[in-house]
Amino acid sequence: MERLTVRSEEEPDARKPRASVRCSLENGRPSFVSLQVLQCDQTLQDIQNNLTSAADLDLLASSAQILTSQPDKLKEEDIETAAQIANTLLLSPNATETVRVAAVATISQLLETKPPEEPQETSTTQQLTLTLDKLALNLSLNTNESQSQVVQQNLAVQSAQIRTGDSRGVQFTSFSGSTGNFVADRIQLNTSADGINVQPGFVPEALVYIRFPEPASRLNPTNVSLGFVLYKSDRFFRSQLYSRTGQENRASIRVLSASVVGRERTVVPQHVELEFRPELNDAFLHDFACVFWDYSLQDWSTAGCSKGNASDGVLRCFCNHTTNFAALWSFRTNYTYAVALDIFSKVGLSFSIAGLVVSIIHHIRENFLIGRRRQTNINAPLALLCIYVSLLAFIVIFLAGARNHQDPVRTVPSTENRIPALDLHVDPDSGGCTAVAALLHFFLLATFAWNATYATQLVLLVRSMRRSLPPYWTSLSLGVGWGLPAVVVATTLAVTYRVENPLNYRQEEFCWLAGLDQNQNFSFQKPLFWSFLVPVGLVLVYNTVLLVLTLRRTCRNDPRLASSSTSSPSKNVLLSLSLGVLLGLSWSLGYLVLVSTGDAHHTFSILFCICTTTQGFQIFILFTARRPTFRAAVRSSFQLLSSVSIPLNQSKYNLWRKWSTSRSEETYRDLNPTTSSF
Repeated sequence: MERLTVRSEEEPDARKPRASVRCSLENGRPSFVSLQVLQCDQTLQDIQNNLTSAADLDLLASSAQILTSQPDKLKEEDIETAAQIANTLLLSPNATETVRVAAVATISQLLETKPPEEPQETSTTQQLTLTLDKLALNLSLNTNESQSQVVQQNLAVQSAQIRTGDSRGVQFTSFSGSTGNFVADRIQLNTSADGINVQPGFVPEALVYIRFPEPASRLNPTNVSLGFVLYKSDRFFRSQLYSRTGQENRASIRVLSASVVGRERTVVPQHVELEFRPELNDAFLHDFACVFWDYSLQDWSTAGCSKGNASDGVLRCFCNHTTNFAALWSFRTNYTYAVALDIFSKVGLSFSIAGLVVSIIHHIRENFLIGRRRQTNINAPLALLCIYVSLLAFIVIFLAGARNHQDPVRTVPSTENRIPALDLHVDPDSGGCTAVAALLHFFLLATFAWNATYATQLVLLVRSMRRSLPPYWTSLSLGVGWGLPAVVVATTLAVTYRVENPLNYRQEEFCWLAGLDQNQNFSFQKPLFWSFLVPVGLVLVYNTVLLVLTLRRTCRNDPRLASSSTSSPSKNVLLSLSLGVLLGLSWSLGYLVLVSTGDAHHTFSILFCICTTTQGFQIFILFTARRPTFRAAVRSSFQLLSSVSIPLNQSKYNLWRKWSTSRSEETYRDLNPTTSSF
């Protein structure tokens, strides 16, 4: 049985419920009873105030359920008030079955609310869990049935009454379903179980088996009350010893309460065995602990509990008492390590490496060896050389070490029943992948820093019509080009990197800066955003402005120039393209990839991959291959190769041959037709 909410389409907010109705099965057919309409101006505080008077509890209970039907919109004070309302309703002696169902539905909705920032739990929710234990023990007595249950999607309450001596054990089982929510048909109670028994084909997500000792006498059997409460999550059991990373795609920790009350000592459980089966998506179990909630400590405790094996994914626990049980686990993410780079990317990067190597050799030869004596301004050649070197270093390191080859090793949970401090287990850093990420970060930032330096000095020279820069410019450019990226990388490492938790700095499956949170959503607090995307974005904007200023000066007729002829449009386009490639403006496509979706995202991704992987080869074509000195060097190399002759021994034979000796002519014919000619 459960309550449904009815929404009005005439409301400005169509999601706001207007009424609730109870759904139940009668003679195998669904029926709707007890329709309750919400007063639009009523609040949770109004409901709490009205509980002290002789008000209609059915109406108040259904109103509280309606007002908490959107858990994501509840504030912390609303959660506290709703928990107090539910607790008061369940403890009320005038509470009917309808009131109890609505109160349990309200508690089920509160389990979906966001946990408080502080790990310690309020006294209200602690009292609420104790009230649910009492409800579980007395629910069957209130309904005058041997078994009774109230099941909501996040909370299940099961009650039963048995006679001492009629059973050796009791098994409560919750079977998993496709939605992950609790359903009444999947909550089963076996009051005469000799041991744990699960039918083939059924997968239990939580199970508890309670075994009683052999009764000494069966002459005066008495009733025994059994109560079970299953929580979908540990929302009401916030621990200071065990922290959750809050990953939405991880399985919730089930909390299972078992209570037994009877007059005779023979009803004291002799043995309690529990099983939990968490569905860890994209992860595997590292370790776990069998615990119970200690109300005196207000935290989890392992006293009186031990753990069994978990080889088949089932966490087995054994305890010598009954209370709120749970299995606290720690997992390791089963990363999908980056596969080999796409063939096109490898080809493009390989061409870039070859082009940059040739460009560096030719650039050093022309500007620092042959042309050293006639070189009057070393700043421009130095900036170009640093751009080539930093970009080449980035590409080589990216191809050689960007993929993390450290595949995770599955570990067997330890035999020690110790509460893990965190649900996510991270191995201490070995150093290799972090070093690669830091080097990639440094050389890519250095590339953009030198781009900005080159663009700045280009604008200064073009707009001021000078042939040289101030003497301090070389030292300043070296400090900006190499020193500033080093400071950014060092600061990022100091703020985010820890040996015991390297994933706050870098990714695991790819040796690059971390950019996603625990839920695999982009995070503005990760170093990828504030230590790479922000500075690179500022450099791209800066370079774009300087490029526009440079083109405005070079693409117009300046009367101060000796020649009054203007450049052709094709030359202007080529100049714009060359400077755009050198200044790395194609990397701005990466920002469009981040903010786009659908077909646009796919298109921008392809363009970004093509432009960035071939940037080094584009630089070679535009800045090296087009230079007359490079073409002259290539021609001289080919001429040198063609001038080299290799003497070969050659012999020529003919079947018919004229041979001259002295004054007579003679003809020789090979008379043997089988003889071959060479």
